[in-house]
Amino acid sequence: MSRFSSERRKVLGYGAIGAAAAVLPSIASASEKISIGYWPIASGLPFYVALEKGYFKDAGLNVEGVKFANPSQIVEAMIAGRIHGSANGTASAALALGEITSPNLFKIICSNPSNYKYVLDEFLVPIKSTAKSIKDLKGAKIACGPGIQNVTLTKIILEKNGLGDIQPIELPVGQHVPAIAAGQIDAVYTLEPTGTIGKVKGITRILETGVISKYVLDDAEAPWFGGTASVVTTLIKSRPADVKKYVAAYAKGVDFVRKNPEESRKSLDGFTAIDESIVKEVPLANFVMYNEFKPSDIAFFQKFFDVFTDRKIFTKKLDVKSLIYTG
Repeated sequence: MSRFSSERRKVLGYGAIGAAAAVLPSIASASEKISIGYWPIASGLPFYVALEKGYFKDAGLNVEGVKFANPSQIVEAMIAGRIHGSANGTASAALALGEITSPNLFKIICSNPSNYKYVLDEFLVPIKSTAKSIKDLKGAKIACGPGIQNVTLTKIILEKNGLGDIQPIELPVGQHVPAIAAGQIDAVYTLEPTGTIGKVKGITRILETGVISKYVLDDAEAPWFGGTASVVTTLIKSRPADVKKYVAAYAKGVDFVRKNPEESRKSLDGFTAIDESIVKEVPLANFVMYNEFKPSDIAFFQKFFDVFTDRKIFTKKLDVKSLIYTG
């Protein structure tokens, strides 16, 4: 089997192209439209804001958001030429696998680092659980979100806590709280707004946040660049002026989130499973545009990718710096 086939199987193995992607017109037949895939989690907020505030429209662009059930579907649609990029929240490791499968696939325009201060990743348990730490989950049924990134990271966290014998169960993020409520699982590695939803409903409590920085990057303060907004290189080459406008409008979305966190949260209603009544409770990830990366940011981003190379999930080492959009 060729390397291309092997890597493509890895991406496909965690979700074939969804129905929404399947019915999208090809890029060639809809060149006037820019279609961006998003996974309905809290870290996609700058894209949601930019759509709702009309920033793309103001830039003279016809941009649409296309919802997918998991990040792997977004990457598959990018490879297939059915969408032009990803919004924040799309798993960086899934994008990296797409890059290995289809070299020169995309460029990073924005990423969303998180840790215990900028909360995105977390472990949840039932509200009445007696567990005080992840180490207390010995013998538990533990779930995680779908896709190679979620599964791999969950395994590492469990290993670091002496629970390497547990095989995480993949579940769509929207099923995490219901599965705990039904007693189907005992804990879950998940992403916001899941923890907020479970807490407000009185079903779950957060056992620990910032688990990737602490257990995978070995530094609780480290920025985990787990989600990435990207643009496919074919669009950058064919419509460079439009891409510059798109990136500038996306940056306006990021700026609005930074300056108006309370108002920006309202955009979560309609794009995620959380409704307007509890959006105030949702913690926000941080956001770094392509021209804001510090050397230390790139170093931690690279360390994250190297974890997947070391575990033989990536068949070659990827240079994060070379994947960043240059304007």
